[in-house]
Amino acid sequence: MSGEVLHRTKGIVLKSVAYGDTSLIVTVFTELFGTQSYLMQGVRTSKQKGTNKASYFQIGSMLELVVYHKEFKNLQRVKEYRWSYLYKNIFFDVIKNCVAQYMVELLQKLLKQPEPNPELFYFIEDAFIHLDEADSTTLANYPIFFATHLPFFFGFRINDSYTQLRCVLDLKEGSFETEIPHHPSYITEPYSNLISQFLKVQHPKELEELKMNVEKRRMLLAALEEFYQHHLHEFGTLKSLSVLKQLL
Repeated sequence: MSGEVLHRTKGIVLKSVAYGDTSLIVTVFTELFGTQSYLMQGVRTSKQKGTNKASYFQIGSMLELVVYHKEFKNLQRVKEYRWSYLYKNIFFDVIKNCVAQYMVELLQKLLKQPEPNPELFYFIEDAFIHLDEADSTTLANYPIFFATHLPFFFGFRINDSYTQLRCVLDLKEGSFETEIPHHPSYITEPYSNLISQFLKVQHPKELEELKMNVEKRRMLLAALEEFYQHHLHEFGTLKSLSVLKQLL
């Protein structure tokens, strides 16, 4: 095991794929190393033999890990793992689970490189904890809140320069303008104003104050997907979005 050193780090599970009869390959966004893949051997043994360890590696799980880490290695190994935060609701509440799936799918599309980004990790960690604790009003607005604030960590956040005159949101440029652009990727009032309000939210609890109907939420989610498509190469479409639109 030359070159491998043990490290303690927190991590959030982004993907879990069966490997062989009893193992998993788990993609984790870690506090110390960014996105990493780990081979978890023997975690899918039958329940008759004891606790099903695979439950630790559900999408969105927040774990404390002791890992071997070797630079430039595609598949790392884990020595120890345990919950860093055990959800009370996300794994059991259909709507919260769907919102979590949407958040994770966004992260999967953005977190391609194994670069550490502690500030982003703490933002995501905090976002999942608040999602777990959210009431119904906060929950309805949560996907929009997450999608509007996440780009800040990747350098393409919507610039909140909204005014009554600058009320056209150009999704291609990520900025509020006074005139409709010469392309179809834009939204106007009342949707542009709502995006501006979401950008001003500092804490998820403030989402209770943003009152809107289902149709407005669907429109904003579609606009944000379009915004991401303009700013991320090969972003594609969000599979979780159609389900989310139905549930919200």
